[in-house]
Amino acid sequence: MKQYDVVIVGAGAAGMTAAIYSGRKNLKTVVISVDIGGQSNLTNHIENYPGVEAMAGAELMQKFYSKAKSFGAEFVAGKVVKVEKEGNGFKLTLSNNDVYSAKGVILAFGAVPRELGIPGEAKFLGRGLSTCATCDAPLYKNKVVAVIGGGNSAVEGALELVHAGAKQVYLIHRRNEFRGDEVSVEKIKTEKLITITTPYVPVEIVGDKFVTGLKIKNAETNEEKLLTLNGVFKEIGYAVDVSSVKGLVNINEKNEVVIDSGNKTSVPGIFAAGDATSVPFKQTVISAGEGAKAALECYKFVTGAKTVGIDWEKKK
Repeated sequence: MKQYDVVIVGAGAAGMTAAIYSGRKNLKTVVISVDIGGQSNLTNHIENYPGVEAMAGAELMQKFYSKAKSFGAEFVAGKVVKVEKEGNGFKLTLSNNDVYSAKGVILAFGAVPRELGIPGEAKFLGRGLSTCATCDAPLYKNKVVAVIGGGNSAVEGALELVHAGAKQVYLIHRRNEFRGDEVSVEKIKTEKLITITTPYVPVEIVGDKFVTGLKIKNAETNEEKLLTLNGVFKEIGYAVDVSSVKGLVNINEKNEVVIDSGNKTSVPGIFAAGDATSVPFKQTVISAGEGAKAALECYKFVTGAKTVGIDWEKKK
């Protein structure tokens, strides 16, 4: 069993910021995650993160990673499948059966893409069905694709596909109005290569070895039709996978980890931050701030400190 002061589950903005802060406090820290960067990797243009110029999300996350490493945080590729209370600390088991022990735990595992729940979804994932327009858009130059969703990720994904050279993009949403930012929505309305297809819902993804079409149904008339295309992007948001801590910490009706203002869960010693929690406004900058808070509270718990000093002082 590998022993640490703090185990952080997840390496997105929240998890890596937590690692920076716990590392600066000289806590032996390990970050366990299936990837580096989380959902921020899926954004090709972040321009509202304070202190840095606009850049791709993946590039910004690499800066987080380098900073966390510089303060001594270790990174392990893996998936935590179970967190258990054991004695005065915690035991975390990975999918490969590796076991880690910690005095404190920070849950920052973010969220995973939601399921459409339609035939063909599992079969064609990675074979014409993608969850990341930013990642896979260059693969669909001169091809016809569909984007499913009505929020910012769907709207921006459709625009990304056009910029990458797609021949035609169907933007499919079950409602007539989109939930994305007004500026982006106005752009899709004037983009000739984007066909706004509302109010429609996906019924089935069809194909042979790869996607060849998408069956959709009108939400008002129930009329069905088949779109002939080369790829489908589902951009319908994310869900939190709390299976590793279900029955251990309190979870709300949205399947989010419930925390207080100090990022404490219902179990002393387990903290949580970022999109996995009940905190509103899922943004990179907010996740980073929440990660810092969680790490400082975890430091107090692990060391028994009553307060945490400021990390700046006024120069005379």
